[in-house]
Amino acid sequence: MVDHTLLAPEATRDDALACVAEAVDLGVYAVCLSPSMLPIDTGAVTPCVVAGFPSGKHHSLVKASEARLAVDSGAREIDMVIDVGAAVAGLYDEVFADVLTVREAIGADVVLKVIIESAALLAAVGPEAVAETSRRAAQAGASLVKTSTGFHPAGGASVQAVEVMRAAVPASVGIKASGGIRTAEAAADLVAAGATRLGLSRSRDVLAGFPDD
Repeated sequence: MVDHTLLAPEATRDDALACVAEAVDLGVYAVCLSPSMLPIDTGAVTPCVVAGFPSGKHHSLVKASEARLAVDSGAREIDMVIDVGAAVAGLYDEVFADVLTVREAIGADVVLKVIIESAALLAAVGPEAVAETSRRAAQAGASLVKTSTGFHPAGGASVQAVEVMRAAVPASVGIKASGGIRTAEAAADLVAAGATRLGLSRSRDVLAGFPDD
């Protein structure tokens, strides 16, 4: 369930290689990196990169080009950021078009995770914005909807957001909880709320809190 993540702007190529090595050692599902780190050999761990990160304020065609280039360079999953301001303003057709543009650029077989910055939406509008943004992202082709970049000052993943997102999208669409998950207890609560994937930068510490069996 874990995407072992390194997205710090000061991260070096050596840091990325170390992150991949740790991901392999931990046996996680994927490693999530900045697109500038590609190409990179991730071994048996699925390579994932971000697009339009972290603000989401890039033109949709720029996000699509970044995502397509990443796929051509070896990425098998893309975590894109929506224009959160569009969702705050209730412009859900723009959210739909943004996601659809990236989906069409990468094709149907690549996993697309759509970051909605749920904490910001909850603070600015309320649960209804989280629900409708999640629905429109799913309709546009999201494989998973994702809570957070982990960089927004409003905060990261929350049980409330995951519950709202889970209720809003079909069972075939996954939920990725990401941002501020630092303990096994927090991770377990998010999974119980409906998360099917976890984005962790402290994967070893979090996983150490779970029983070996």
